[in-house]
Amino acid sequence: MTGWLAIAGLGPGDAALVTPEVTDALTQATDVIGYIPYVARIAPREGLTLHASDNRVEIDRATQALELAAAGRRVVVVSSGDPGVFAMAAAVFEALEAGAETWHALDIRVLPGITAMLAASAKAGAPLGHDFCAINLSDNLKPWALIERRVRLAAEADFAIAFYNPRSKARPDGFGRVLALLRETCGGERPILFARAVSTPDETLKIVTLAEARADMADMRTMVIVGSSLTRMIARPGRPILYTPRSAP
Repeated sequence: MTGWLAIAGLGPGDAALVTPEVTDALTQATDVIGYIPYVARIAPREGLTLHASDNRVEIDRATQALELAAAGRRVVVVSSGDPGVFAMAAAVFEALEAGAETWHALDIRVLPGITAMLAASAKAGAPLGHDFCAINLSDNLKPWALIERRVRLAAEADFAIAFYNPRSKARPDGFGRVLALLRETCGGERPILFARAVSTPDETLKIVTLAEARADMADMRTMVIVGSSLTRMIARPGRPILYTPRSAP
């Protein structure tokens, strides 16, 4: 049996947002590997082995996937959102580069998915409609000083900014420092979107100004999008539409 490895994005949560390409790969797979809550989204079936592991063993998980594919298994490594955005695709290629030369000949594919950033933006309107950047606020793999520098430069460059992993129990204070930095650089009137658990039954969306934003409005299931100086709101019944026009004034 010829093995292969697909690195797949499961989207933000709703099964309707999983692409047909990813569904087809999962149907053919003999093994699915990933972080515990993502593997839990895969229905068990005969002939499929599910390998769930902790969040901080990405390279071990990637190495296991490569070993299984080299042994002839049909392997899908799953991530939420898109596997190339702060997720497993980079980890697999890091393990590939450091691993056996024979792995380089493996059939490896990256199957894109809908990111939390894009799902949250769509729910609110189009806050990422002009130039934007994405920053992961977890300091597990990079120093906090680098995060602050990137946030400041992005704010000074007037990007809309999408923040992943804003706040956790292990990191309760960093997001508050980011909010203070943004207020210092951008003022208090910028709109900020807190989109939690988008496309799941727990979904909530809240739009406030930077002056009103508090760190406790976010957790690890929250996507935070801060508008640029161009970002506008259209008032209407219920929640307003948040968007950034494509043309500069």
